[in-house]
Amino acid sequence: MEQLDFKSFLLNGILGFLLFAGALGIKLPVLKNQKWEITTFALFSTLASTFLIGFILYGISSLIGLQIDLIYCILFGALISPTDPIAVLAIIKNLKAPKRLSMQVEGESLFNDGVGLVIFTTIFAVAFAGHEPTTTGITSLFLQEAVGGIAFGFVIGLIAHFLISSTDDGSLEILLTLTIPTAGFMLANMLHVSGALAMVVAGILIGNWTRYVGFSKQSRLYLDHFWEMIDHFLNSLLFLLIGLALLLVDFTYQSVILLILAVPICLTGRYISVWMPFKLMQRFRTYNPYTLKILTWGGLRGGLSLAMALSIPKGTLYLEHIGMDVRDILLVMTYAVVTFSILVQGTTIEKMIKKSKETVLHQRGYVDLNPHKNEHK
Repeated sequence: MEQLDFKSFLLNGILGFLLFAGALGIKLPVLKNQKWEITTFALFSTLASTFLIGFILYGISSLIGLQIDLIYCILFGALISPTDPIAVLAIIKNLKAPKRLSMQVEGESLFNDGVGLVIFTTIFAVAFAGHEPTTTGITSLFLQEAVGGIAFGFVIGLIAHFLISSTDDGSLEILLTLTIPTAGFMLANMLHVSGALAMVVAGILIGNWTRYVGFSKQSRLYLDHFWEMIDHFLNSLLFLLIGLALLLVDFTYQSVILLILAVPICLTGRYISVWMPFKLMQRFRTYNPYTLKILTWGGLRGGLSLAMALSIPKGTLYLEHIGMDVRDILLVMTYAVVTFSILVQGTTIEKMIKKSKETVLHQRGYVDLNPHKNEHK
């Protein structure tokens, strides 16, 4: 595990495959219906969560005498704020949540993944690369990564579309889709644009346009089965490595206090960052009563957050009052939040989703949520 470069393996490797596979299943008509919600949650909520978690952690750590520099607290907020599409998509698909709610959670997790990586890269550059934290510098870096990634994803999706449409060979069509998360993802990283956002955009393009125009009926089945197989295999491998990553973590009693605090801090930051835009959007649209709860509790963290934490250089700053390097402190807190979100949130969200489905059926007149209410009549 010490020899494995987790950052290269996930951020520069399998992440492209996982995001592309997830985006292939996104239905554009439903996505259009939820475009404002997904955009707001992916952009505003991720950014708000980053600073909320950062400032709350800084305030509490200072209060209990385990102070961590503000820039590292915000860096922790950046790496822990994006929900992990790998974990979220697997659970939402298995439980078959209501379509609108499902698309909100899926769309947000796919897009805030790319946005979160861009925010992390920007703050990382300020913390470690010596970049001056000027508004112009940070904005230009953010726009280069985000806008560049979306534009690049559209271009490679378009190229792949025309290549796939020009052949009737089913095997070749599937092989051409493989060029997107391999050569396309690598090229995006070389051009310093967001490969994550590029994969999401290209996946949506192939899944909603090329699927019906470029592929034969038989090839569509091959496309779904092939990418489903890759998705399941890489998911299993990734979660195995997340478990083994615990071997890399060293603990002190001070770090145990911080890792216990990290979970409620992250949940609080997530709730506030989602609650603010949600209350505003409720004025214009009616939502399932469990939407806010599911968006908060279903904001699972996984391998992506761990990969970002592991990418922080070791030996940067040793905090004597905690007895650990700042990188190890952030890694310990990240691992605590990831473990809690997968083992606790991931296993308990099923009840919320079932209740939300019952509510939808009740609104349509299929289910009586309180069958004993009128028994006396």
